Amino acid sequence: MDIEKLLEEIKFDEKGLVVAVTQDYVTNEVLMVAYMNKESLEITLNEKRVCYYSRSRQSLWRKGETSGHIQILKGLYYDCDADAILIKVEQIGNACHTGAYSCFFNKVFEEEVIDQAVLNKVYSQIINRKNNPKEGSYTNYLFNKGLDKILKKVGEETSEVIIGAKNEGKDEVIYELCDLIYHSLVLMVDKGVTIDDLKEELTKRHK
Repeated sequence: MDIEKLLEEIKFDEKGLVVAVTQDYVTNEVLMVAYMNKESLEITLNEKRVCYYSRSRQSLWRKGETSGHIQILKGLYYDCDADAILIKVEQIGNACHTGAYSCFFNKVFEEEVIDQAVLNKVYSQIINRKNNPKEGSYTNYLFNKGLDKILKKVGEETSEVIIGAKNEGKDEVIYELCDLIYHSLVLMVDKGVTIDDLKEELTKRHK
């Protein structure tokens, strides 16, 4: 990657800044919008931790430098006009200073659609909880107890699915399947298996 060439291609404004939109690399949820200058962009690419430029402080701003809610760089792109940057990150903790995961929590309108990314969102939340433990969190309890406890829960939930399926109606099956899927996702995070790994394997099976 030729950083010098990239810095020449990006169209910074008259103040030497370019807008940067930041997304969760797993769910593609927009986390925040900020600005970068040449130095912060260079730092981001070299350190693989996102650094912005604060217009209010007029200084570099390494995300999470005081809160610990850092952003690990997973991808960086620029648009067709080279005047906007898209950053994909692994968010440690929350992106918003209010304590919300994303800055975009003020809903104005949302059409009802089937959320195809729900597994990605839950997976991302489990990663976030592992990297940013919270007292009283059941997810952290599982990670703290270790692999044997996680495997035990997967086994228990598998049995519950089987029992639920033997009963009439589907509500119990849905409930138990959700428990099984959640604990399976915890196992995946613990073993470093990603949603994309599953997609790749399933794609191989259907060729």
